[in-house]
Amino acid sequence: MSASSIYTPQNPFMRWLERRLPIGGLVYSSFVVYPTPRNLNYWWTFGAILSFMLVVQIVTGVVLAMHYTANADLAFDSVESIMRDVNYGWLLRYVHANGASFFFVAVYAHIVRGMYYGSYKEPREVLWVLGVILFLLMVATGFLGYVLPWGQMSFWAATVITSLFSAIPGIGGAVVEWLWGGYAVGNPTLNRFYSLHYLLPFIITGVVVLHVWALHVVGQNNPTGVEPKTEKDTVPFTPHATLKDAFFIGVFLLFFAWFVFYIPNYLYHPDNYIPANPSQTPTHIVPEWYYLPFYAILRAIPNKLLGVIALVGSIVLLAFLPWLDTSRVRSANYRPLFRVFLLIFFAVVIGLGYLGSKPPEGGYVTAARFLTAYYFIFLLIILPLLGLFETTKPLPNSISESVLRRSAPAGASAPLAGRE
Repeated sequence: MSASSIYTPQNPFMRWLERRLPIGGLVYSSFVVYPTPRNLNYWWTFGAILSFMLVVQIVTGVVLAMHYTANADLAFDSVESIMRDVNYGWLLRYVHANGASFFFVAVYAHIVRGMYYGSYKEPREVLWVLGVILFLLMVATGFLGYVLPWGQMSFWAATVITSLFSAIPGIGGAVVEWLWGGYAVGNPTLNRFYSLHYLLPFIITGVVVLHVWALHVVGQNNPTGVEPKTEKDTVPFTPHATLKDAFFIGVFLLFFAWFVFYIPNYLYHPDNYIPANPSQTPTHIVPEWYYLPFYAILRAIPNKLLGVIALVGSIVLLAFLPWLDTSRVRSANYRPLFRVFLLIFFAVVIGLGYLGSKPPEGGYVTAARFLTAYYFIFLLIILPLLGLFETTKPLPNSISESVLRRSAPAGASAPLAGRE
């Protein structure tokens, strides 16, 4: 039974408010009766998980900022003071630090789902581009936050990554000097990074609003890639999607809580519990795990400028997927050849992540070059050609037909589809 699409408050005050500021109607139309494809699976819950984790990161980050001291001589001790002297400071810090990792777990799952089911295709191009912008902002925010504890790995990661800007012809040196606030990573650098790390989550929130707005304009994609044609193809967002989102957020939080309470430092580099020392370089400088695939791409190319271009291009190219993929079929479920190459692509990204954690020497570098080559060949060559030559499977006539066909007993799918 479908709910009424018109919001009619029963409370007199709410009716008065609704005539002047229709917030209730906006929420009702966007999150209650909003038509949702009836065949969505749990891959579509990661958007809600990301929204939840963004709130967690902002709330814990604001509280941590009240106790953190953005000074090169005091930053490391202030973090230790948060852990030991602030009430539940250890919990706030572990939730925030592990929350960054789980944020990236959710966003990578969100990207995998979007690529597998073709959620970047018309008419969702702007929605996808906004998603890539969000990913870039997340990458920047995570890196800035990693520097703030001012441990050994924080200091040297800041030194290595900011030095990459020196590869920009002409203005590279000036850009690095501006980022550092001087001629080396130091107190001005920490202050800049602290300010930007505090600011960027609110910019991310603004882009998330645009992302959700664009989603509600074009509607959600679904596992078949077929657009809804009738009311039978959709269900109200509440309770169908909200219950599914709530359940999987609970499952996600169980794993998150396990990391926070039992292995809070598992994803954290031990060198970052050593105060920053500009005179002592760590044996092997590595970023957080969620940057490792791109770090491997950077190190796979011997030329510094070309390495930086490849690093940036590996992310920016994702924004052009709507135009690089020339196939009219969205879902990989109906594109057998594309599915094989795409799964290889996902395996390549995981392989690059592994190689990014290893020293840049010998076979590790050679393997990283092969995987980097496939990464760009898939996006720039294989993907456009597949759309021209691939033979796809026949699509269902409607979402409801695919649901009935999947749920019907063996041999009964055709009659059910016929009655539909």
